[in-house]
Amino acid sequence: MFLSKGRPTTAAEFRRLYETAFPILFRVALRIAGSEEAAEDLCQEAFFRLHEKEMVFPNMDEAKYWLIRVVKNGALNYAKRKERERKAYQKAFREDRRVQETGEDALLKKETRQEVQAALVKLPDNLKTVLVLKEYGELNYKEIGKTLGISEGNVKVRVFRARERLASMIGKDGTHVS
Repeated sequence: MFLSKGRPTTAAEFRRLYETAFPILFRVALRIAGSEEAAEDLCQEAFFRLHEKEMVFPNMDEAKYWLIRVVKNGALNYAKRKERERKAYQKAFREDRRVQETGEDALLKKETRQEVQAALVKLPDNLKTVLVLKEYGELNYKEIGKTLGISEGNVKVRVFRARERLASMIGKDGTHVS
């Protein structure tokens, strides 16, 4: 699967790819989709597609970048679908959206997290994607550039712009962001 020598990938090579890529894929999917269950499903689906299509990559890093793209796109589609469903349910059932209070600190943290997520959703896809890959996927600029097919410098500019836009949307008092 990874090697260009034409021989099939061994189970050990596939396991090594899975063990190194899954944590990154899961974090990216979780932050975009917002659900652990959906994130796990998206990651498993990406590995299934990789195996099913018998993809050939020159090395393991290229396979990892391909998997990140697949998971990112799947998570974005999932998030869009869930938002449409939420709006439909809200309209149909006039959902009560109050938050149960379990303590002042917990409430502040939750509200701040929600503000950040809401602001993140409002960012253009090109800025949102690099920020999610950088902050939640914990990829470096070079890896993000390879994943998205853009230069490292362009990645840095987009991350800077994304952070600036988030800061302006949230304001200066977002102290409980996690």
